[in-house]
Amino acid sequence: MSRVVLVTGGNRGIGLAIARSFADRGDRVAVTSRSGDVDGFLTLKCDVTSSDEVDGAFARLEEEWGPAEVVVSNAGLTRDGLTLRMKDEDFDAVIDANLAGAFRVARRAVKPMTRARSGRIVFLSSVVGLSGSAGQANYAAAKAGLVGLARSLAREFASRNITVNIVAPGPIETDMTGALGDERQRDLAAAVPMGRFGTIDDVAAAVTFLASPEAAYITGAVLPVDGGLGMGH
Repeated sequence: MSRVVLVTGGNRGIGLAIARSFADRGDRVAVTSRSGDVDGFLTLKCDVTSSDEVDGAFARLEEEWGPAEVVVSNAGLTRDGLTLRMKDEDFDAVIDANLAGAFRVARRAVKPMTRARSGRIVFLSSVVGLSGSAGQANYAAAKAGLVGLARSLAREFASRNITVNIVAPGPIETDMTGALGDERQRDLAAAVPMGRFGTIDDVAAAVTFLASPEAAYITGAVLPVDGGLGMGH
C-alpha cells in the first residue's frame, strides 16, 4: 500500500538514497531541500532552522498528497573544529540544524499522525553521538541529543501507534567522506571491525525497515549501521 513519505535533506547523499528506497517500494515521496528541485520527487523548499518553513513544507505536502505517514529527519550540517577554537555560533548552528531542526520537524509531523492514530518517524543520528569524536563536540552533542528526543517522543506517542526510532550510521561512502585524504580514509576504515565504509544504500535499508509494517513493535530503538564501530557504546 502506497504511503506518503517525507525525507528532510533528501536532495543528496544519504537522504536521496532513502528517498529512492521508499520510492522503489511504491511510496509517494517528497523531499525537502534548501536549494532547487530534486528530479523525480516532490521538492519542498525548507530550512529546518525555521518553524515557519517547516510548517509551510508540511502544509504544501498536505495540499498535494495529504498528511505524511512516514517522516525521516535527515537534514543537518557540520561545522567541525577543536573545542578551544570553536566559536559559539558554530556550536549553536549545528545544534539548531541537527537537533532543534529534528524537533521542529517531528513536532509538526505528529499532529496529523496523532489524528490518524498511526505514523512512523525516523531520526538520522551518528555513531559519533554515542562514541564522541575529537573536533566534533557540536555535532556529537546534537546527534546524542536525538536519542533522548526520539525516546521521549516514542513514549509520548506510543499509545497512538506512532513509532519513533533512530538510525546511527558509521563511516559511509559519501561526498563528505570522499573529500577526506586517502590516509584518513584508510585510518577510518581500519577502525571499523568490518574493515570498510558502508554505503548509502545500507543506511536506506535500515530506515525503510524501521518504517515498515514488519517494524510495528519497534520504537525508541537505536539501530547502528556502522560495521561494528560503535559496539559497546
